[in-house]
Amino acid sequence: MSPAGLPPLTSAADLHAIERVPLADRDLALTTYDLLVRAAQRWPDVPCSQWIPDAGAIEEHVTLTFGALLDRVHAIAHALHRTGIGREDAVTLMAPNCSDLLAVTLAAEAVGIAAPVNAALGVRHLAHILRLTGSRVLVTAGPELDAGLWNRLLDGAADLGIQTLIALSPDGRDPGRQPALEARPGLRTVRLDDLVAGGPPAPAALPTAPPAPDDLAAFFHTGGTTGTPKVAAHTHRNQAVMAWSIALAGGADAGQSIVAGLPLFHVNALLVTALAPMVTGARSIWPGPLGYRDPKLYASFWRLVEHYRPRAVSAVPTVYAFLAAVPIDADISSLARPVVGAAPLPDGVRRAFAEATGVELLEGYGLTEGTCASSATLPGDVHPGSVGQRLPYQRVEAAEIDDASGRVRPLPAGETGELVISGPTVFAGYLRREGDRRCVSGGGVLVDGGRLRTGDLGFVRDERIHLRGRHKDLIIRGGHNIDPAVIEDALLGHPAVSAAAAVGRPDRTSGEVPVAFVVLTADVTAQELTAWAGERISEPAARPKQITVLDAIPLTDIGKPFKPALREAAAARHFRDELAAHGIEAVDVAVTHEAGRLAVRLTGAGETGTAAALLRTYDVRVEAKGAQR
Repeated sequence: MSPAGLPPLTSAADLHAIERVPLADRDLALTTYDLLVRAAQRWPDVPCSQWIPDAGAIEEHVTLTFGALLDRVHAIAHALHRTGIGREDAVTLMAPNCSDLLAVTLAAEAVGIAAPVNAALGVRHLAHILRLTGSRVLVTAGPELDAGLWNRLLDGAADLGIQTLIALSPDGRDPGRQPALEARPGLRTVRLDDLVAGGPPAPAALPTAPPAPDDLAAFFHTGGTTGTPKVAAHTHRNQAVMAWSIALAGGADAGQSIVAGLPLFHVNALLVTALAPMVTGARSIWPGPLGYRDPKLYASFWRLVEHYRPRAVSAVPTVYAFLAAVPIDADISSLARPVVGAAPLPDGVRRAFAEATGVELLEGYGLTEGTCASSATLPGDVHPGSVGQRLPYQRVEAAEIDDASGRVRPLPAGETGELVISGPTVFAGYLRREGDRRCVSGGGVLVDGGRLRTGDLGFVRDERIHLRGRHKDLIIRGGHNIDPAVIEDALLGHPAVSAAAAVGRPDRTSGEVPVAFVVLTADVTAQELTAWAGERISEPAARPKQITVLDAIPLTDIGKPFKPALREAAAARHFRDELAAHGIEAVDVAVTHEAGRLAVRLTGAGETGTAAALLRTYDVRVEAKGAQR
């Protein structure tokens, strides 16, 4: 047993031994509130988190103990309850990382439902999420924490149907020196500190009955940078079992710590770096409100490791790519478990980080719909091509799926198919609206006995999961499936390439052909890179037809390569070249995604009608405005 009383998980044999005990027979916390209560009872005076207000001054921090966090959650829970929040009510959370954002998230889950939202979302997508969740209370950054976000929400709250806007303050603030908040007609604006102080002292308990394991705990949106976001519903059981599972797979034990730089609107930040440490009594280190999105952090990151001595780091591949290029100017010997997930890990990034630090990246795999993680690479068990061993009590299978009936046919070990997941961490479903009623349904991804369709291709062998690309990211050239990772890995092997992304570009005869985008650290031509890739990619169909040099690969707010933008850019460039080759001028080409398909809008003084007829020979939607000659 570990110091926290956890069974060992170092091999497939340990996994099978764990599963011989039914999950129902284990004495686990089954709500996030109970998880926090148990941690506070066991380690009341032990630091659970350290919050660095400015990534440029990493030694400065605010420490919170498990006992103090529980007290703060109780106080905020009572304050939320006074605003009318009950078990079925959602509290929207839209702010950069700070200690009170975590406390409000846990308090919202304790008395209602937490609904974290990416602060970068536009008004249209935010309005869609609020309509689904029914939230009328929004917790955001006060003007001292993020003035731009505060003013944007202050001006837009009435149109969004928000009735109460709660302002968070930066860590290390002086509550007595904060000016009054600006108000708007019909909108209550209040600082969280004032909301808490506005009632009687909170008792060491919730104002309502504690949540039950199958109560809804949180709504996490997925996507949203293009298209309409879906909102995934997690139960308390989902999150509590997931936190326990992640703790089993390692990370940090009592007296150890993990660096937590992902935004709290992402499941990884909440589950891996906030809830899982509560299982073991570990400490999370939060480097500044913007975390890994703050350029200042990278210059001081290795000194942060020396100062705080973390055992683990949780981040996405792009973060480790940046860190591999930062000279190590500090003692980083404490670092043993750099965990990577949320996006495929390029071999070039894996190698570069290991060469720079002497530490292997430990890859995991999961989805928001699976409550975060379904596999983890165990220490000493790194197998290139594998994203680790499945986590206990989750079943992961490669399967063939009948789209019409939802029937699942599992495939033999080692055979590639779509991965499906079942078990206690599969989410409750997506939110939808039936009139004024909020509903939760499978949304087409829960099939055949509650299995979760992942959309990922892969196989399972000896309890290890191997990915072979995503259905939607596959480049399908004349019926030939091409994994973009084959192209990206080849390009990342070039010493001048620091980042690469491959996508499909529309092609009239083949459907699509592969093209690539790269970021360079030294001068090299696209022609030289094309030749380099051609020598290293064995499949002729997978060799990129075109390579474009960019200043940076577009990323989502958590650092994933944003391929829809690249597909749009590649298509737009090709269509402009096509029109020019046919002598069609003065026509503007705009390409977007609509319902998962490329859509082209043509405008201008040129022959838009002729241009539209030409481009309709591709598998795209075309709309033409302007001259129709």
